[in-house]
Amino acid sequence: MAKGTQKQFAVIGLGRFGSSVAHTLYAHGHQVLGIDAEEERVRANLDNCTRVVEADATDEQALRALGIRNFDTVIVGIGGDIQASILVTLTLKELGVKQVVTKAQSDVHGKVLYKVGADRVVFPERDMGMRVARNLVASNILEYIELAPELSILEFLVSDEMVGQSLRGLDLRGRYGSNIIAIKRGDAFELAVNADYKVQGGDVLVLVGRNEDLKRLERA
Repeated sequence: MAKGTQKQFAVIGLGRFGSSVAHTLYAHGHQVLGIDAEEERVRANLDNCTRVVEADATDEQALRALGIRNFDTVIVGIGGDIQASILVTLTLKELGVKQVVTKAQSDVHGKVLYKVGADRVVFPERDMGMRVARNLVASNILEYIELAPELSILEFLVSDEMVGQSLRGLDLRGRYGSNIIAIKRGDAFELAVNADYKVQGGDVLVLVGRNEDLKRLERA
């Protein structure tokens, strides 16, 4: 698995969701620009981002001045102002941002966001900010469920380099301290995992381990 490269993210709207995404991305070593119109939220996120600015994201000129089109991904986490989230999403795509991920309040809101160009729409009640952030920086991480402050379950889509290798040969327990508890293949769910099983393309490994060990696997 290739080592992950540092990416540049911008998070617009630093409420509970936006702050969680920004903090997780920053903790994983990525460049993060936080943007919010409220000074209090800007101050609260000084340690969660590489840089935080107070700005009105509905102002196209303000976004241009921040060089927003140069970011790999922009996350729009604006709270209750549905009109603003739609306008900002549309503006970001018109400015040439490659990937725009926007928080939606409802299914109808989500449909409108897709129509104005959002590349991905997330719903706070379904996608916790930390889970979204991990998925953005490690596309083969499909699910991350924290069981305890130090223990989690991870669903990991196998990489091309893993295909054809046996579970014994991968030795994820020895290398990353993580135990395979199941393998998902399409709708099938195999709990009786044989160490001699050879990984197939599209397999999802369900692992359990300490958070620090799983994070090493994410970065691998």
